[in-house]
Amino acid sequence: MAYKLEGSLLEVCNCEVLCPCWVGMDPDRGTCDTALAHHFEKGEIDGVDVSGLTMGFTAHVPGNILKGNWRVVVHIDARATKAQEEALLTVYTGKQGGPVADLVKLIGEVVSVEHSPITFEVSEGKGTLRIGNVADCEMEPFRGPNGEVTTLRDSIFSTIPGAPAYVARATKYKMNNPALGQKIDLKDHNAIQGKFIFQS
Repeated sequence: MAYKLEGSLLEVCNCEVLCPCWVGMDPDRGTCDTALAHHFEKGEIDGVDVSGLTMGFTAHVPGNILKGNWRVVVHIDARATKAQEEALLTVYTGKQGGPVADLVKLIGEVVSVEHSPITFEVSEGKGTLRIGNVADCEMEPFRGPNGEVTTLRDSIFSTIPGAPAYVARATKYKMNNPALGQKIDLKDHNAIQGKFIFQS
């Protein structure tokens, strides 16, 4: 059993910039409500090609992120074949080990697994993430004095383990997610972008 997934992350949450979860502190409001997605530019799981697909997640984190007990809705790219779906779920349930298993062990309850159309776009640092009718998000990175994207490295928590993350702000973060009781309409709150290589 083995996988190698290369791609990009887009993530938003209702914390202020920067989300304290990434440095192991408690969320700004005591809980954290987030939408994120891993898009696979190249990917293979036990010989199954998943290139071009996206896995989306909406989650409620009830306290400090490192203590787990997240409640999550998993959104599988509606374009995935049955074989691709099964392969992705072996990785994202932790059965394949590696960095993804370390991340998903923090999930306490998978409320549901949905098949959703997912829009995932990044152009010149500006990102758009839409997950079905549940989440609609736009973000842009912060930049330093020389114009380079502000980068977060070596944080105690990451949704892209082993890779630097780019600190961003959500110019739009809307979520209407009855499964988790989330109704959100915010702007200028936390967002994260990044690249990853996951393999086991």
